[in-house]
Amino acid sequence: MKKSIILLYIGALAASCTAQNQTKTTTPPAPQRPPVSVQTSTTPIKTQVTKYQNLEFYTQNIGDISRNDNTVSYGSIVTAKPAGFKVVKTYFPAVAQNFRQKYLILHYTALNDEKSVQVLTQQAVSAHYLVNNLSDNEIYQLVDENKRAYHAGVSAWRKDKNLNDNSIGIEIVNQGYTVDSTQTRVFAPFEEHQFRKVASLVKDIVTRYNIAPQYVLAHSDIAPTRKHDPGPTFPWKRLYTEYQVGMWYDEAAVQQFLAANTPESFNSRVNTPGFITEVQTLLQKLGYDIVPTGGWNAENRKVVEAFQYHFRPEVYDGLIDRQTYAILKNLVDKYPQ
Repeated sequence: MKKSIILLYIGALAASCTAQNQTKTTTPPAPQRPPVSVQTSTTPIKTQVTKYQNLEFYTQNIGDISRNDNTVSYGSIVTAKPAGFKVVKTYFPAVAQNFRQKYLILHYTALNDEKSVQVLTQQAVSAHYLVNNLSDNEIYQLVDENKRAYHAGVSAWRKDKNLNDNSIGIEIVNQGYTVDSTQTRVFAPFEEHQFRKVASLVKDIVTRYNIAPQYVLAHSDIAPTRKHDPGPTFPWKRLYTEYQVGMWYDEAAVQQFLAANTPESFNSRVNTPGFITEVQTLLQKLGYDIVPTGGWNAENRKVVEAFQYHFRPEVYDGLIDRQTYAILKNLVDKYPQ
C-alpha cells in the first residue's frame, strides 16, 4: 500500500481521547507509488486491486490529471454486500470518475489546544485535521478524508454551495482576535513551527487530490459575512511562494497597473455606482458570494474585508483603495472561472 493511503500519525489525538474505546489495527507496509499511467483504450482495464486482510485498495491512476480526472484511491474500496449475491470487480474501475475533494479550507479554532480537541471531537462541529500549536511533529486527524466533516457550514464559492460536501477542512489552533479600544480587530499571530505543519499538510493534500489554486481558501472567503478565520495574520503569500500552494497576485503586474492609474483618476470614480458595480462583479468572478448592487452596505463590505484578509492583510478595513482594486483585477485575470 503506498504512502498516500496511510493516515497521518495521530497519536496525540488518541491520547486526548482516552475516554473512548479504540480498537487497534495493524497497518500494512507501504510499497512504492506505482507510475502514473493514462489509459486511452476502450477495452476494459484489467483490475489491479490490492488486498490486505479483508480490505481492498485500488492504487493506479487511469485518468488525465490535467483535467482533474484521476482515479487513484487513497483508502479502502467500500463495496456492497447484497445477501445471496457476490459483487465482483471484473470491470473495476470505470474511467468516468474523479475526486470528491475539490476544496481545501483553512480555519482557526479560537481556542487552546486542549479545548480545540474537545470541541472538534465531541460536539457538532469537526474538521479532517487539527494542527496544534505545540513544537512537535504531530498533526491530529479527526475525520477520514473520504468522509464529510462539519467545518464549512453555510458557504459558497463560485458555482458551489455547502462546501462541506466537496472539501477537506483544516483547523488551526489559534486564539483568533481581540478588539482594541478603537474597535479594531487585532489578530493573533501563527507560530513558525505551526505554519510549517500547516504548509506541509496542505501541500500533501493539494498534490494528492490535484486541488486547483483557486480552491485553496479561508473560511472567511467562503462565508465572508459571518467568519474571519484564519484571519490576516495567516501567511498566504508564504504558502504560495514557498510551497506553490493557493492563489497570489503578480507583484509586477499590480505595480504596473498602479503606475498607469493615478490616484486622482481612481478617487474621481471610487464612489460612483458604475465603479462599485465593477468591483462587486470582480469579487463575484473571483468566487465570492456577492450580488453587484452599485452601492456599499455592511454585508458587502464584509466581502471586501474577507478579500483583504487573504490578499491585502496590511489593510483590512473593508474599503476599496487602489492597491486592493489592482490586486483584485490581477487575481481575476490570473484565475479565471
